Amino acid sequence: MMHMTIDGFIFDLDGTLYLGEQALPGAVELLRTLRTAGKQVLFVSNKPLAPRQDYAAKLTRLGMPAEPEDVLTSGYVLGYHLARTAPLLRLYVVGEENLKAELRGHGLTVLEEFAGQDEKQVIQPQGVDAVVVAFDRTLDYRKLNTAYQALIKGAAFFATNPDKTCPMPGGGIPDAGATLAALEHLTGRRVDLLAGKPSRLMVEVAMQRMGLPPERCLMTGDRLETDIHMGQQAGMRTALVLSGATTKEQAAVFKPPPDWVCTGVGELIEKAGLIPPLP
Repeated sequence: MMHMTIDGFIFDLDGTLYLGEQALPGAVELLRTLRTAGKQVLFVSNKPLAPRQDYAAKLTRLGMPAEPEDVLTSGYVLGYHLARTAPLLRLYVVGEENLKAELRGHGLTVLEEFAGQDEKQVIQPQGVDAVVVAFDRTLDYRKLNTAYQALIKGAAFFATNPDKTCPMPGGGIPDAGATLAALEHLTGRRVDLLAGKPSRLMVEVAMQRMGLPPERCLMTGDRLETDIHMGQQAGMRTALVLSGATTKEQAAVFKPPPDWVCTGVGELIEKAGLIPPLP
């Protein structure tokens, strides 16, 4: 059987390459080694909290030079997909302002709500074609109820990502998965389209950007149910790092297991010998 080398390296960000404003041990050296070796590198994040240029600027600031084109976020992937498949939908976004700006940047219509005195300015559920659920630190009962009312009236049901929590220094905080679960429970519906990891949509856009087949790529991340599951489903090699959301005990019982389990990304250089040929 032919040996297949790994030419494309896909990395999660939070909990994998950095945590807060600190690069994780070995990350800077690994990225430098990969670039020197001429490998392709792509960064993927389920967080739709900032545009790609902000993530690229942060990586660069932390010693891992990146351009916006090197970054995919769940918000970007959702906007990219909807602009090509359903550009006329009126979207109600349970998310923050940066995601709304991202979607508008793709030419999509994001409905704005003005709570308060003028009732005519409050969004009517029947005017919503699709609800978009994302990480939202401004979530309140009004948003939840508007989304619920739109969904039970037949609006499409989209989400940027299914993560239960978002890793932060000192511990995780509730992420989009919590809101998604609430709305699925309330409506008895399942989300129609998921843009972020572990969705096939994220894989397709990533492979298109890299110009490589999945079997020549390695997916590295800190979450079994998103990063590792997506890589496995796509046919990539996978590396789990224990620097974020997953414990060694959780990794030990995950089936099928990742190809590599590392304390941190820095181990990939030595552990995989910069990914030697694989059978």
